[in-house]
Amino acid sequence: MIKITKYAAIDIGSNAMRLLITNIVEQDGKETQFNKSSLVRVPIRLGQDAFTVGEISEENMERMCDAMKAFYLLMKVHKVERYMAFATSAMREAYNGKEVVALIKKKADIKIEIIDGKKEAAIIASTDLHHLLKSDQTYLFVDVGGGSTEFTLFSNGKMINSRSFKAGTVRLLNDMVCDVVWDEIEKWIKINTQDYDEVTLIGSGGNINKLFKMSGKVQEKPLSYIYMNSQYAFLNSLTYDQRVAELGLNPDRADVIIPATRIYLNAMKWSGARNIYVPKIGLSDGIVKAMYYGKI
Repeated sequence: MIKITKYAAIDIGSNAMRLLITNIVEQDGKETQFNKSSLVRVPIRLGQDAFTVGEISEENMERMCDAMKAFYLLMKVHKVERYMAFATSAMREAYNGKEVVALIKKKADIKIEIIDGKKEAAIIASTDLHHLLKSDQTYLFVDVGGGSTEFTLFSNGKMINSRSFKAGTVRLLNDMVCDVVWDEIEKWIKINTQDYDEVTLIGSGGNINKLFKMSGKVQEKPLSYIYMNSQYAFLNSLTYDQRVAELGLNPDRADVIIPATRIYLNAMKWSGARNIYVPKIGLSDGIVKAMYYGKI
């Protein structure tokens, strides 16, 4: 007997908004499968508003409402049984964040919860991360967003420590990450990894997924520090227009991919990691699994 349920997750980030619709397949005697049915990404850069002027602009409020109306209709067409919508760094910091949440509930009938960095990291960790973690190894999980980056250390299959820093790609583009923040990140990584002989990175976020896709590697293979460093130099050598026209990057990806690569490189350097694995996981995947397993 097979049972298929549809769940949806809405991730409202600082660089883009995503709707993930997942088929949850249950079979007697078999492990539950989570199969992506649809993923829609809308490039509304809320962080540009929130981090520079402190509020979501009227224009982006309208765009958000339109996107949410579309998401609502897509969920209806797909016959989604349950959904949750979470907003992260940009909406946390915009002083009119609650006003935007109320407006979207009124206009699109979608309820949004604004979550902190700790909950964001916990939700991502509730993905199939345990399948990737070898019980005798140490991993630093790095999720780079537009407004913040979450670091989580795992060793012997257990979470050791987690921390969120206000160092995201949109902030870096706007020169809003000072040296003090970089120093704090370096200190946190070094202190938390110093007792382990070898650390491997696990990368999450749209930019590392794009870097991995560009590498042409198969899913189980990692990217090396040498490769990441050469890609960083290569991307920096191109103009924004060249990254769009010659590499085929989306306009809202072609700028943030460079600061994102810098964050991953620094994390590798400070932890001594030689490799970074890139599983296809993120906040939206975590939301679906956390809903299914009753964690949220």
